[in-house]
Formats: sequence, C-alpha cells, structure tokens
Amino acid sequence: MTTISQVPLSIPDITEAEQNAVLSVMSGSQLSLGPRLPEFERALCEAAGTKHAIAVNSGTSALHLCVKALNIGEGDEVITTPFSFVASANCILYERATPRFVDIDASTWNIDPRRITEAINPRTKAILPVHVFGRPADMNAISMVARRYGLSLIEDSCEAIGATIGDRKVGALGNAGVFAFYPNKQITTGEGGAVVTDDDEIAALCRSWRNQGRGETGEWLQHERLGYNYRLSEINCAIGTVQLSRLQEICAARASVAARYNEMLAGMSELIVPALQEPNSTISWFVYVVRLTDDFSRNDRDEVLRHLRESRVGCNSYFTPIHLQPFYRDQFGYREGDFPITEHISTRTIALPFFNRLSSEQAVYVVSALRHALAEVSGKYRRQKVKVMSA
Repeated sequence: MTTISQVPLSIPDITEAEQNAVLSVMSGSQLSLGPRLPEFERALCEAAGTKHAIAVNSGTSALHLCVKALNIGEGDEVITTPFSFVASANCILYERATPRFVDIDASTWNIDPRRITEAINPRTKAILPVHVFGRPADMNAISMVARRYGLSLIEDSCEAIGATIGDRKVGALGNAGVFAFYPNKQITTGEGGAVVTDDDEIAALCRSWRNQGRGETGEWLQHERLGYNYRLSEINCAIGTVQLSRLQEICAARASVAARYNEMLAGMSELIVPALQEPNSTISWFVYVVRLTDDFSRNDRDEVLRHLRESRVGCNSYFTPIHLQPFYRDQFGYREGDFPITEHISTRTIALPFFNRLSSEQAVYVVSALRHALAEVSGKYRRQKVKVMSA
C-alpha cells in the first residue's frame, strides 16, 4: 500500500508530448512571435468556437485588453462580481473605470442576474460576469440584460475553458471572452492567457496592443498606437497547443475527481458539496471547493484549514471577497456587510487538493484528514456551546 506523505493543492498535468514540444522550440531559431503562436491561436479558436483568438502573457492582460478594446474608460462603470480573483476587478481600474459590484447567487456563487438591473445607471458601460470555479454563469439572463440596456459583455472564462451552455462554449457568449493558463488551471502554458472574440476590430486592436502597438501589417519597430509587452513566448504556445489537444480528456478526468470527492463526502453533515451538474450546461472543473454549513464561523473554517495543513494536505480559502481586499477598502470605502451573500459564503469555503491525476489513495487521505479536522473543530464548537448555555 502506498504511503501518502503529502497532497498538494494542485499539480499541472505535463506529459512527454508537452516536453517534446518545448524541446522542438528550443532546437529552433525563434523563441517569440514564431509559428507556434498562430498554431496555438487556431487551436484556441476551435476550443472556444470563435473567429479570433489572441494569445497573451496572462489572463489579467487579456481582461485588460478587452476592457480597453470596448472603449471603457474614466467615468465609466462595469458591473461585476465581488466573489472572484482580484484581476477581474483590477482590469477595470487599469483604464480608470470603476467596478460596480453585484452580489452573487447563493447556490451557484456566480453573479446574480436578478441584481444586475438595480446596479445599472447612466455611467454603466459593460457587464463582466465570471464563471466561478468553472461553473457557467447564467449567461442567457445576463445577455438579455446587456441587450436591453445596450451594454457590452466581457466574459471572464479564465477558470472555465471547456465549459458549455447549451450547444455554445463559454468565452463565445459576449463581445469578447478571456481564458487563463496558470499552472493550476485546466490547461496550462506555464503563464499565459487569451482573448477570444468574433469581432474583427476587437481582435485587431488586441493583437496590436499585445505587441507594443504595432499594426498587423506594420514593419518592425513601426508602432501605430500606445501598446504593451503582453506577448506569449513560443515555448508557452507549444505547451498550450499540446494541452489543448488533450482538453476533452483533461476535463473528463477532473469531472471524475469531483464525482469521487462528492461520493466520499456524502453524508458529512458539516459540509455542503458542490453540485456536479447545472441545468443546460456543463461544468469545467477548475477547483473543488466545499462549504461549511452555517453552524460554523470563519474562525472554525480557518481552524479546519490549519488542521489540514498540519496533515500536509494542500488547501485554501476561495475567495477573499474583492471588496474587502485592503486596496478596495481604502480606495472605495467598502465595509463588511456590503455584499452579505458573498461574505457569508467566502468565510466558509475550503478548497481541497484537486488535479487531473489525483489518485484514489490521495483522495482517501484527504477525506480522512478532513473528517479528523471537522471532528476536532466540531467537538470544540460543541464544548463552547455547552459552556455558553451553562453560563
């Protein structure tokens, strides 16, 4: 029987094929702006079902370019979710616009479409929904609101490549969509991201901006506009092309791990496990996050995390609400209580080790450690409750 010494939170799934692709690039003469870039972008177009894909150095850069391409700037507001990685709000600030947060749906943890309308005002320019943890947001409802009010729609699919809504792929449901390829994502390029769109103008602008503002037909060192160095190297593109060829296999493996966890955690009254399916959509599993029930507090959750780490189990809280990050508190005056559903859920989340090749033995170890941690915290909670009642 295999002895488990530790289980990391995530591990990238790199095979010999990706290694050989990198060696092929290294044996050539071009490490940037070579043939691997358009090859990767063609594969991305197929994966997203879009006309264009523009590969860049991160999902954050891709989000920034989408905001800029839609002419969002100072004085404008973009409606988005406070329950996300901070980049989905930061990208709005890069162009001196303002994120306008809307609370989330308590069951999906995605932005609640029913709350969007009340946040719209004359300064609203766009909606930026996030497919949190690879679970598709209600894009049908969100798109209806965007059309009704004439708003642009930026789809943050950084955590959701491979997910679908009906017969359409996420990333292709707005004016532009964004993917990210950090090592903990479904597929990785090491570092990297991409804009996907059917809009020719958005695509041309993003291609120019990622390469210091050079025009698509411009000569070397001829620059048509102020741009950035958001390029993605040939090495990253080579890894990504191989990873994309395995996307279906990878998504299936991650779904299998999520189903195994759900089965093993069934009956644990302290936990709410994620739903394995959503109506009319498929989930692309980014992370596996459980939630403690309402009987537990933030301190209880943190205590569970501490016990798991002592057992050498990788874990984390996902996410700290964006509006309660120190910068956002200082800049905008946000306080606890501003978005109660986001805050209530975020104080009880636990991300467990989750990656394509998580073995049955590793899963058993993780669940055993979690049971022990919950027993310790629950026992402490019950003892404290008895003391209060006795007093």
